Amino acid sequence: MEVERRGRTVQPKCWVNCQRQEERIAEAKPFEIPKRQVWEAYRRVKANGGAAGVDARSIAEFEEHLGDNLYKLWNRLSSGSYFPPPVRLCEIPKDDGRKRTLGIPTVSDRIAQTVGKLALEPKVEPKFDPDSYGYRPGKSAKEAIGVARQRCWKYNWVIDVDIKGFFDYIDHQLMLEIARKHTTEKWQLLYIERWLKAPAQDSQGTLAKLTKGTPQGGVISPLLANMFLHETFDQWMREQFPTLAFERYADDIVVHCYTQKQARYVLTCIRSRFAQYRLEVHPEKTSLWG
Repeated sequence: MEVERRGRTVQPKCWVNCQRQEERIAEAKPFEIPKRQVWEAYRRVKANGGAAGVDARSIAEFEEHLGDNLYKLWNRLSSGSYFPPPVRLCEIPKDDGRKRTLGIPTVSDRIAQTVGKLALEPKVEPKFDPDSYGYRPGKSAKEAIGVARQRCWKYNWVIDVDIKGFFDYIDHQLMLEIARKHTTEKWQLLYIERWLKAPAQDSQGTLAKLTKGTPQGGVISPLLANMFLHETFDQWMREQFPTLAFERYADDIVVHCYTQKQARYVLTCIRSRFAQYRLEVHPEKTSLWG
């Protein structure tokens, strides 16, 4: 197990020994994934906590053979032989009485996804729009609300956009095409595809193949969602309606307009835009306010 020493998290001796062998065996691996990145991913997963996945294995149980488990994970990721296990489906209640389905990865897969996120996020984060606030370093829902309130004094009308089942309906092929625009690293693209297509297992143990969507509950899912909406919405809005303002927190979007007529027109364009990417603006939850 890891050792806490003077407030620091110390790597287990067996893992350190494995690191010393890295240079000798790196040439045999098709993908260069530093062991320190796997270690950092583990530290973040431990700090975040979370429930066990389909294997019912907790973080504490994973740590019983920490060095071996991290080495095996690194070895499989680096060799291209890592295949994500199914995500565990879990329903949680929503404020409106309905339920939201989360896909809970195993501890090991959460670490693997964090490895992917650590490598990909620095590439895409500088490209994201300043009015994208969800799941981003230094951004928050509170900030988005504050900006929206200020802009309501300048614009008379607001479009409150809700995308119907966004995380459930992201098209895998379109997502991969967008990912290729942000990275050329083969291992990142390989594992993004495998994470998208990893099956889901319900409480009865039944497996379901996922042909679209990215599970809420996955570490990499929010980053992929931001990449998808950056292209389908953020960039498009800046190009098509440069005089208008918006705030987006993941798939929750507020657009500011000057007149009711303009708001109706912009909403029609937004519906058409999302339809091109196989998404639907929710007919009941989307509204105009003035």
